[in-house]
Amino acid sequence: MTSVAIVEDNAVIRQSLRDWIDAAPNHRCICSCSSAEEALIEVPRLNPDVVLMDIHLPGESGIACTARLKHLLPALQVIMVTVYRDHELLFQALKAGACGYLLKRSSPEEILRAIAEVRSGGAPMTGEIARMVVETFQKPADRITSTDGLSSREMEILALVSEGFANKEIGARLGISYDTVRAHLRRIYERLHVRCRAEAVSRYLQSKARMPGVI
Repeated sequence: MTSVAIVEDNAVIRQSLRDWIDAAPNHRCICSCSSAEEALIEVPRLNPDVVLMDIHLPGESGIACTARLKHLLPALQVIMVTVYRDHELLFQALKAGACGYLLKRSSPEEILRAIAEVRSGGAPMTGEIARMVVETFQKPADRITSTDGLSSREMEILALVSEGFANKEIGARLGISYDTVRAHLRRIYERLHVRCRAEAVSRYLQSKARMPGVI
């Protein structure tokens, strides 16, 4: 059973999300909050597997709420669900610890797939949002952080992660176990000082973009 919390100030959208979650097999919405302040009480108390988080909330923003929840519950998986198609908000959300970013017009099936993906270690984004990420990395970066501290195997795994491969697929390609892939990813996160798959991919793409002759 996957437990889900919803943080959304619009009552109609909040109820729709709750209905979609509760109607899905092996999913249960354990709380729905209308503000960051409420979420900071209820989410740590109930400790769900996944949070669907709106960015624009009354009072404290969803991005600030995500950062505070991740500090309290490092293993919590947060998916931003928002109307905003904005590069800066996207990267603020990822820096705060979100591991997925969907637009509110996403279908119930897309949202349920995103929940399943973060549960298996993925970083779900709609095609439109993924395109925003690509566009951002095609622009000159003000500051690039190196991945020089990673081993050749860690770079190999990170390259496959950036191509969208799941942990099991990476293990099969490299001839190593699923648990070994997860252990490598933990070390990659530690060495890059990132908190999730999306941030690791972001760091990898930034580093790759500065290498001469690399496309």
